[in-house]
Amino acid sequence: MKKFNEIASFGKKLASLDNMENALDLIGEEAKRLSHAERCSIFIVDNEANMLWTKLNNGIGRIVIGLDSGIVGDTYMKKEGQIVNAPYEDSRFLPNIDKKSGFITQNMLTIPIFNSKREVMGVMQLLNKTRFDFDAKDLEILTFLANYISGSLELVLLLDA
Repeated sequence: MKKFNEIASFGKKLASLDNMENALDLIGEEAKRLSHAERCSIFIVDNEANMLWTKLNNGIGRIVIGLDSGIVGDTYMKKEGQIVNAPYEDSRFLPNIDKKSGFITQNMLTIPIFNSKREVMGVMQLLNKTRFDFDAKDLEILTFLANYISGSLELVLLLDA
């Protein structure tokens, strides 16, 4: 219950921002804090190009993948969160991204972000939980956060268009 109250307090900070680009950084920092993850990326859906690309990305440049590629693509296709605590043993995992960045993914949590029409507009990806592996409680909390921030993200995307 404490973490849900923290998300509510976070919402007040988010609503007070006058620059929506800063909102993405704030969302990423909050997601990492709540889950004890090292990195957070937010992938945006581009239906015209059949791609997902990172709008927020800790660590390396923009990542672009197909809508059905990798664990993030699977999250988009299935419209449900994924917990992957052994990514290198998962056939959906894209190790070439780790190879390119020099980062080693140890575990991963992905959550779809829905727009006001209940379509997936993005996917939040958290990497490398520092304490233990990701679990169902992490999925529940981060799904709540994704639902909570979806309106702000939709607004950022509309202002970007």
